[in-house]
Amino acid sequence: MKFKTIVIMGLCVLFLGCTISYKFNGSSIDYSKIKTISLHDIPNNAALVYPSLSNTLSESLRDVFSSQTRLTQVRTNGDMDISGEITNYALTSLAIGSNALATETRLSMTVKITYTNKVTPEENFERTFSVNRTFENTSTLNDVQETLCQEMVDEIVDQIFNATAANW
Repeated sequence: MKFKTIVIMGLCVLFLGCTISYKFNGSSIDYSKIKTISLHDIPNNAALVYPSLSNTLSESLRDVFSSQTRLTQVRTNGDMDISGEITNYALTSLAIGSNALATETRLSMTVKITYTNKVTPEENFERTFSVNRTFENTSTLNDVQETLCQEMVDEIVDQIFNATAANW
């Protein structure tokens, strides 16, 4: 009985003393080689301009790299360099009702990104990322634009992060 108690206590101490910790943020950066990143402002060169879109996208991109990597952000000449432009921001009527007015409208955004990796040049690319959201005609663009833009920016930033830092 005494032996069982000692074994059980020993196992409890062993299991309580050992913990396994996993951290998954998607990053596959080799920090021994890559230390800095340059994240340039992403200008809005689309025909339809939402004034805060460029700043929101640029800052969200900086925030995700700051929170999910250990890279130091520098203005120029980083080991990794991300630049680009918003090439499309547009509304498209999807469904037309009996009164010839749109019953659904799609808001779309396309961003062209140029990624340069000085340490691993074979990973360099120039790629287009696109997202869209649909809204009903019961709302105007002014009613939903801020919310939809933030959702689209979050999705685009995830796509860019995955393509650059996670190499997906």
